[in-house]
Amino acid sequence: MDVNILKRSRLAHLCFAITFFTSGLIVNFVEALFYVGLRPFNKRLYRKINYYLCYTVYSQLVCVAEWWANVNLFLYIDKDEWKKYFGKEHGYCIMNHSYEIDWLMGWMACEKMNVLGNCKAYAKKVIQYMPVLGWCWKFSEFVFLERSYEKDKQIISEQIKELSDYPDPMWLLLFPEGTRFTPEKHQISIEFAEKNNLPSLKHHLLPRTKGFLASLPSMRGKIPGIYDVLVVFKENEPVAPTMTSLLLGQSVTAHMYIKRLPLDEVPNSEPQQEEYLRQLFVRKDKMKNSFLETGDFFKTSGVKRVEPWRPRRRIWPILNQVFWLIVVLIPLFYYLIKMLFGGQFVYFSIGAGLIFIFYMLLKRTIKMSETKHGSSYGIRNEKSN
Repeated sequence: MDVNILKRSRLAHLCFAITFFTSGLIVNFVEALFYVGLRPFNKRLYRKINYYLCYTVYSQLVCVAEWWANVNLFLYIDKDEWKKYFGKEHGYCIMNHSYEIDWLMGWMACEKMNVLGNCKAYAKKVIQYMPVLGWCWKFSEFVFLERSYEKDKQIISEQIKELSDYPDPMWLLLFPEGTRFTPEKHQISIEFAEKNNLPSLKHHLLPRTKGFLASLPSMRGKIPGIYDVLVVFKENEPVAPTMTSLLLGQSVTAHMYIKRLPLDEVPNSEPQQEEYLRQLFVRKDKMKNSFLETGDFFKTSGVKRVEPWRPRRRIWPILNQVFWLIVVLIPLFYYLIKMLFGGQFVYFSIGAGLIFIFYMLLKRTIKMSETKHGSSYGIRNEKSN
């Protein structure tokens, strides 16, 4: 990459880091006030307000993808189903976890459906203690798990009952693979499948079923649809689908297939429910294999064809980003320059140090999202699935 372009990208990284973490902490503070002062008395109003507080944080990441990196997102969704169901009901989203930014592609799609602020997910309990996103998720009633099935089963049951009562459409995300795809984990998954006479997947890890089984009883009659999601990037593209690429302003093209499945179609017995989830991943695997070999999800997968379309970019993420850039950066740089030329070098050094901390926080966040740093939880616990 050209040196001048790289320097401009690093400046953009710095501005984004300062803006994202400063605005995030401001939003966290407001969320905390409402969580303590409003939620106990009017949970419905709290959730409506918190939707917008979450949106203003999440959409900054969507803005980086859409408006800075100019990501191309092609949706393979039946247009009639899109108009009738998407963004108009609670949904249980089952997604593959093969890339660093598959979750961000999901957020881009949810932004188009007007459910971005109500996106929920299963997450490790320790994440709730992380500033900005972790705190935001805590105040947004995410499903935080302790990685002990007996404890988590009760947590999942209670939390899904809570989420099912949301006044506006809510999407709950599950990554049944449990961890991001790596060759090492894939080999363990294949060996486990062969040993237990289960489907062997070529491009995915065998889904772990416990979280899915624990969720279903509380969803019955409250969450009407399962949204089966597959995200794929072409392997021969010059730009890798990573957060680093997006922050450098490098565009990638994502292909996302989503099929709505009525929850009523899921069997009632646990063995059949396990098989139902595995068959979803068998279909995902066939579709991804077809796409990687032919450039077409449907050519060799046997799945009914859906024509791709590209949703238009909405203006709200860029307006939100510009608002926070003005609110955060102008006062910050004004006071830094004033302190520098006013001889207040101690205060200037403190301010510069805070900027450096924000930049390192951004680097740390990117590091956590990298596929090679995926959780080892999936490796250690594959045998217990």
